Amino acid sequence: MPQTVVITGASAGIGRATARLYGKRGANVVLIARGQASLEAAAKEIEELGGKPLVQTADTADAQQVETAATTAEQTFGPIDVWINCAFTSVFAPFDEITAEEYERVTKVTYLGFVNGTRSALKRMLPRDRGTIVQVGSALGERAIPLQSAYCGAKHAINGFTSSLRTELLHRGSNVQVTIAQMPAVNTPQFSWVRSRLPKHPQPVPPIYQPEVAARGVVHAADHPGRKQYYIGATTPATVWANRLAPALLDRYLARTGFDSQQTDQRPPSGRSNLYEPVDRVEGSDHGAHGIFDNRAHSRSLEAALARHPALVASGIALGAAAAGAVVRRGLTRGGKTFSTVGLRR
Repeated sequence: MPQTVVITGASAGIGRATARLYGKRGANVVLIARGQASLEAAAKEIEELGGKPLVQTADTADAQQVETAATTAEQTFGPIDVWINCAFTSVFAPFDEITAEEYERVTKVTYLGFVNGTRSALKRMLPRDRGTIVQVGSALGERAIPLQSAYCGAKHAINGFTSSLRTELLHRGSNVQVTIAQMPAVNTPQFSWVRSRLPKHPQPVPPIYQPEVAARGVVHAADHPGRKQYYIGATTPATVWANRLAPALLDRYLARTGFDSQQTDQRPPSGRSNLYEPVDRVEGSDHGAHGIFDNRAHSRSLEAALARHPALVASGIALGAAAAGAVVRRGLTRGGKTFSTVGLRR
């Protein structure tokens, strides 16, 4: 039987790239987002790749809309196997330049949208005692940066919420699994439609990865949900460990570099933002998975590839240790006699 997979934020970026991978598997893919044009374009891609799409236009900040989409998904395809929370929005600006209404909106979509999706998924998975939930997180959920306080706060909240939920599932002995795929900077369209008050065009902090790198990490996490979280891209674990080892030093570094590193030398976007309304509502406005940084984005990640093959990594470490041991033993040998033997004869 094909998997039934629900993806929020499926119209663009990481969600769109993840939907394509499940389409290649022949899965039933439920696409949830606000933008009708991009959802329909994504559905067409899924069909061409061999999957079965179901478009559900919904705002994840609205719990009832999410619940309605979940009900329709199971009425159409049967039990949901995997639920992936990926939808978000943001505002690029110093904290004191973000209005209370904007802050609330970012929090509702980027944090409570994950809570709403998780609630609807659990409502169906817990009685069956099976299913997997993947939260698409971020390195910024552990190490916050300037100009993105609302987004960073929401991603921190997702980590806390998911850790709490995981312990509750463990307490009740549930077979429902929940894990987080922590993301690096990714080349998604959001940087061209995010609400911004920066003097220049916003950008992800380099190095930048393509959405397909992130999508492979999400799918792997869904296939192997036993781990608490996965770090996608080399910069994600580097950021996490730098923050744990030298947080005060990193504060000063980001205060000095964090403003310029999040802006290009181009003029800011002239179109409207997607904070309250989708920018891909009308026909012909599909933005796809990629943003404008294709010429700078990495399509591969060695770290992410190694994370998907832990057995090979373990074997490599074991072989390396064995080789190192052999070198040491040879170094301790003199003329066919070990130091210990020489010592006994002295």
